Amino acid sequence: MQLFSTLSRIREPFSPPTDRPVTLYVCGVTPYDTTHMGHARTFIVFDVLVRYLRRQGATVTYCQNITDVDDPLFERARRDGVNWYELAERQIAQLRADCADLNILPPTFAPRVSEEVAIMIPIIERLVELGHAYVVDGNVYFSIQTDPDFGRMARMGYAELLSIANQRGNNPHDPNKRDPLDFVLWQRGNPDEPKWESPWGLGRPGWHIECSAMSIRYLGEQIDIHGGGADLIFPHHSCEIAQSESATGKRPFARIWMHVGLVWLDGEKMSKSLGNLVFARDALQMHHPDALRWYLLSEHYREDFDYRREAVARYEQYAADLRHALSLTGGTHSPLDVSRGRSDVITSMNDDLDTPAALASLHAMAGMIIDAAAEGRDVSTAQATVRDLALMLGFTLRDK
Repeated sequence: MQLFSTLSRIREPFSPPTDRPVTLYVCGVTPYDTTHMGHARTFIVFDVLVRYLRRQGATVTYCQNITDVDDPLFERARRDGVNWYELAERQIAQLRADCADLNILPPTFAPRVSEEVAIMIPIIERLVELGHAYVVDGNVYFSIQTDPDFGRMARMGYAELLSIANQRGNNPHDPNKRDPLDFVLWQRGNPDEPKWESPWGLGRPGWHIECSAMSIRYLGEQIDIHGGGADLIFPHHSCEIAQSESATGKRPFARIWMHVGLVWLDGEKMSKSLGNLVFARDALQMHHPDALRWYLLSEHYREDFDYRREAVARYEQYAADLRHALSLTGGTHSPLDVSRGRSDVITSMNDDLDTPAALASLHAMAGMIIDAAAEGRDVSTAQATVRDLALMLGFTLRDK
């Protein structure tokens, strides 16, 4: 199998290890405004990856975190006049229900930041001890000048890195910083935010250290695959690399970095600020989960995806054709052979998870079964093959 790594910008060979599980970490949600189609697409892509690797005989240990200690959550709680923890609880319950309805397998581990803070403190202490971090007035910052390769995955100049970081939560005017791009490892926080004891006083962790700590705890200091949305390439994942490799002294932190393209709505970027989110729970009221899965996998995962509500109907038909093909009773002569189609699906999956090509082959095989059954041919073996492939891709194959 070959997987494109954002860090190297090439397809890299990936063979599951034989002496241990494949280790996969995917950045999960900050629990507010869940579960929108950007979340759904990302989690469906990695669901397919996990299913495929397991079908090929690999054991996969999959960790997907919940960022329930973060500025956007606290800001939403303040806006709505609710307790941040209660808001997080409701949103996490919604996320789990939506993922179950979309037939997304639960991860092996789903740690919540609020329950994992204790494991972050020793890593921060180690970074300070090694000179990669500094303490100012109860806040701890990572010094990017100590990592010559900082931001290498983003492949941008300093000015562009700073501009993007500022759009995504960085405060370049913090007077405690040595460099505007230095990022927070520990912060004192605001009075209405949760706080934990630390060597630097009461406070809470910064966003980036949270994922490094949970990945190291549940999967080890070096992992096989780290994934998430493309908007996490910088600063989040770049900061993870810097602090993880600096703390452990081991490179690479992740062997392959996989990033899923962003979701747009009718030609506009789907975002909380624009208020044009499409939520899974609403889409599931109108569409079969198999149709939504087929639609969200119909473009290559690395490409941005333009979600158009009227387009889903076409994939309703594709999903219906698949169920129809598997429900037919054929005859007893001239057994239908779909082994070539099966081989095409596997070849596509091995080519950087090319689900559009795999689904095209699956749809073609469904059509072959429908035609062969009408001719009285034996389609039972072909149906078993197609059913197996469909389940591998995460389709429920059930009537809604």
